[in-house]
Amino acid sequence: MHYSPKTVFLFFLSCIVLIFNHGLVTAASNVGLNYGLLGDNLPSPSNVINLYQSIGITKVRIFEPNTEVLNALRGHCDIKVTVGVRDQVLAALAASEEAVKGWFTTNIKPYLADVNIAFITVGNEVIPGPIGPQVLPVMTSLTNLVKSRNLPISISTVVSMVNSDSLTHLLPETFTSQAREQLTPVLKFLSQTSTPILVNIYPYFPYASDPVNIHLDYTISKSEAVLVQDGPLGYSNMFDAMFDAFVWAMEKEGVKEDLPVVVSETGWPSAGNGEFTTPDIAATYNGNFVKHVVSVKGTPKRPNSGVDGFLFATFNENQKPPGTEQHFGLYDPVDMKPFYKLF
Repeated sequence: MHYSPKTVFLFFLSCIVLIFNHGLVTAASNVGLNYGLLGDNLPSPSNVINLYQSIGITKVRIFEPNTEVLNALRGHCDIKVTVGVRDQVLAALAASEEAVKGWFTTNIKPYLADVNIAFITVGNEVIPGPIGPQVLPVMTSLTNLVKSRNLPISISTVVSMVNSDSLTHLLPETFTSQAREQLTPVLKFLSQTSTPILVNIYPYFPYASDPVNIHLDYTISKSEAVLVQDGPLGYSNMFDAMFDAFVWAMEKEGVKEDLPVVVSETGWPSAGNGEFTTPDIAATYNGNFVKHVVSVKGTPKRPNSGVDGFLFATFNENQKPPGTEQHFGLYDPVDMKPFYKLF
């Protein structure tokens, strides 16, 4: 199916008008949700989209261009969609611009006229790693492609701060040698157009690995007192410290100071690891993240920038590895009821 540039433009224009007229200012409308599909008991995509609309969610991230989900999103121009390129196809796409065009024609073009695709992310947590070098060539080809068609779609990638895979230390902040080699060129490419880098930030994991020396209140953003001092900057919560550690590391590589950072994932499991993972603790962490985003309050290093991001995840997914990985969901997939009140 072919859509003219005029048709696509009119769709995005109608989305802008709709959002402006509704004046969406709810808490949920400022926070995105990750929509994972690793479960055999998940509700239908159409029911999930209805759930998003009922709680005011206007940003959704999916990990691959799933046909059923994208079809369910047709006509919902108030929902900005981030679509991931699967890690398994990066090698083929990195080897050929024609392969990238083919991927785009198959997975994105059919939805341009009635799905509000805002981001395409190339690879999920593959930098640093064996296939990390494949990210930049694919990003470059996709960026050139969307620019040539005047499409308002940003191209980026997702990196992880789980277990500080990208950083040598949390404080002070520098990239590992492998991250420096693979990530710095990507960041400088994004700097050319001020396109955000997407970062997964999970204070839960450092806390779970060392609950004796890391205060729970610091980890779930419950403390108002400064508990960690980094030079002139004081931190009352670990989320801000991790966010700023990444920003510091970028700047040390010569990346411009104002390159946007979007939190592609953050969250806290409500079960799976005893007393560290209760619904109350998960509700506190996730609720404080929502407040952080809604307040438009930045971090100590970027006090005037605000924080933009997505919670992980919409549902518990029973096909993930046993333990906490199956319990990051906000909603029970069987009855779609929340595990705790958030929105």
